[in-house]
Amino acid sequence: RLFMDGLIWALGMRFAIEQINNSSSLLPGITLGYDMYDTCFEPLVALQPSLLFLTRNGTTGIGVLCNYTEYQPRVTAVIGPHKSDLCLVTAKLFSSFLIPQVSYGASSETLSNTELYPSFYRTVPSDKNLAEAVVLLLNQFGWNWVATVGSDDEYGRSAQTLFLSMAGTNNICIAYEGYIPTDLAEPSAKKQLEDTVRVINSTNVNVVVLFAYSTPAQALLEHSIRMGLGKKVWVGTDAWMLSDIAASTPNIQSIGTVLGFVMRTGTVPGFQEYVAELFSSVAQEEFCRRSKELSRLMNPEVLDTQCQQCDHVTLGDIWPMLRVTTVQPVQVAVYSVAHALHRALGCSTKSCPKTAIRSWQLLHYMNNLPFEMNSQSFRFDQSHGTNTGYKLIFWAWRDGTLTNLPVGDYDQSLYVRKTEIQFHTPDKKEPASECFRRCEQGQFRRIKGFNLCCYDCTDCSENTFWNSTDSTGCSPCPRHQWAPPRSTGCYDRTERFLFWDEPVAVALLTLMSLTAALSCVAALLFLKHLRSPLVRAAGGGRSLLALLALLLQSLSCCLYVGRPSSALCGLQQLSYALCLNGCFSTFVPKALEITLVTELPRCAPRLLRWVTHGRAWLLVALSLLTQALLCFCHLRLGPDFLVSDYESLPSEVLLVCGTQSWAAFALLHGYNSCLAFACFLCTFMVQTPPRRYNVARGITFATLIFFVIWIFFLVIFATLRTVLRAVTQICTVLATTLGILASYFVPKCYILVFRPDLNTGDYCQSPAEEEPDEVSR
Repeated sequence: RLFMDGLIWALGMRFAIEQINNSSSLLPGITLGYDMYDTCFEPLVALQPSLLFLTRNGTTGIGVLCNYTEYQPRVTAVIGPHKSDLCLVTAKLFSSFLIPQVSYGASSETLSNTELYPSFYRTVPSDKNLAEAVVLLLNQFGWNWVATVGSDDEYGRSAQTLFLSMAGTNNICIAYEGYIPTDLAEPSAKKQLEDTVRVINSTNVNVVVLFAYSTPAQALLEHSIRMGLGKKVWVGTDAWMLSDIAASTPNIQSIGTVLGFVMRTGTVPGFQEYVAELFSSVAQEEFCRRSKELSRLMNPEVLDTQCQQCDHVTLGDIWPMLRVTTVQPVQVAVYSVAHALHRALGCSTKSCPKTAIRSWQLLHYMNNLPFEMNSQSFRFDQSHGTNTGYKLIFWAWRDGTLTNLPVGDYDQSLYVRKTEIQFHTPDKKEPASECFRRCEQGQFRRIKGFNLCCYDCTDCSENTFWNSTDSTGCSPCPRHQWAPPRSTGCYDRTERFLFWDEPVAVALLTLMSLTAALSCVAALLFLKHLRSPLVRAAGGGRSLLALLALLLQSLSCCLYVGRPSSALCGLQQLSYALCLNGCFSTFVPKALEITLVTELPRCAPRLLRWVTHGRAWLLVALSLLTQALLCFCHLRLGPDFLVSDYESLPSEVLLVCGTQSWAAFALLHGYNSCLAFACFLCTFMVQTPPRRYNVARGITFATLIFFVIWIFFLVIFATLRTVLRAVTQICTVLATTLGILASYFVPKCYILVFRPDLNTGDYCQSPAEEEPDEVSR
């Protein structure tokens, strides 16, 4: 096959040269001559004619000069060779002499370095373009777990290296990368091929990318079939896909699906007719006679120019290869030099000046000017290549016959007609080949196992967001923002507090109104019956102060609803402490009065005047003054302040009042607790004679209810960090207020309204009015 390809390329060169020589406008009056040599695809063989081309014209020696500006080598330009390995050897030689060299098949990216190879050109795309096309194909089908194999030569190594570098930046993981031998006669070649197939099979990939020429590629495919590799998707290139592998490999259809890129080329009009005419003339006696005469003119000492195999090639041998071997790049290479000569010589459409042209003079015109051939325009780019793009072809089998079916195109971007591709899977759809599935928006990659390419897609948690494609982690939101699970961005938090229109707030405010109304009703009843025995026994005017304090305490619930502020937070605790103290302060004289009468009867006559009548108001005032001083200390030590809580609620910022100093909190409310505890001690053991109203019992139950409520309140208040904290405080205020009203004032209101017959001096006698010996202990 390699020999046939080389022969067709040689015929293509000859056909292009004869077209140019027969043209009346390209190089009129000038006939291009040529020397044609077979490289045998070997670097050493290619080096021999290359050195001959560098010899001074008419000699067999290479001149050693300081300045090669006027140096005239044997040839003006070189076409070929085809393989990158050979061009890497020859391009350095020709670049040293600035002789234009145009290859029609070398695609190695190394040759794109115009500083190392200033006079090297090629009429095929670089391997970089091929690697980009393969990466785009894999991404389009979602294949991110692949094996890649290259032939152990410049083409395979260069193409695979480029592909690996691009795959890593495009989230394509390589399960296996390896090389296969190009010399199948080596003893280790068979074992190397078998090891490659075994490793590919162990990776469980469904896609294999193969960069190789036809001979090593065919060897790998044959071993894959023989070792039962199973059906895969093979992604190939024109280096082997357009060869006769399909026709010469038994059971080739069992390898699976074959997709690959081949260079987009046009047809060469008249070439097949030219080859047919040439082979028909070979059989004529005149052709043989002229061929022998030309052979005698050649110097056999310079190079062996005889082609031993050419005498045995027939048109029937070469005709099938004309359909698959690309000839246009060869023709473009020859025409590029011809157009450069046309411009360098200053030719017109009718004649060319007979002036000497140096090789280096052609480079300027090859670099900058486009040229046309068969109505197509061509131009070398900055890396001295022509990127004509690729066709994506699919090996389609129809009745056992292979058809190279075009299913897509690549020219900077890839377009694939997926409906025309029938994969080897039962449903004819593309198989999956992934160690991971591509993460969706809002997910990050969590590495699993030992292979960094294998990972699970995990949703971003609450208050974190995904900020880049295939990120390996989620970024936290700023404190003032939030994000739901699997979010791609953060959102501003809304403020959360106890709103006025919330159902729970409306219910509590309704209860507050009822409590305030109850306090007002009780105060009005007490005011109406202020001189009655029952009201005097309950404290008289001091009871009105207590009811006023309870009214203000219930109304203070409004401080806990709505958007809090630092001022409101400080006012909440102060109002509660002062109002509660206003109530308990009125209980203290009555509790002391009961204690003196019941527990200290001998001291009672002397001490009762300090806790009754006008001096009782002095105790109340003193208690309120003490509480006011404690409120001032609370403000100095650490009042409550506004806290913006970003942790308790997922999507909102909780505005609550925080306790700055628990010592100040204890100081503020501890005094009321002490008053309540003193009242409780003074009244809980008191026994009232039969048919007498028990004033002490109301104080006992009021203080007991206060302690029970506060035990629950402290436990909840210290731990709760939600909007229910404000609800808890309101409930505590209302429960305390209702508890005192229900235990101390409501029973008295009941007597005033429904049992006025009990509102007598005998039944409601004040403890100070009782005789000490009448009190039973």
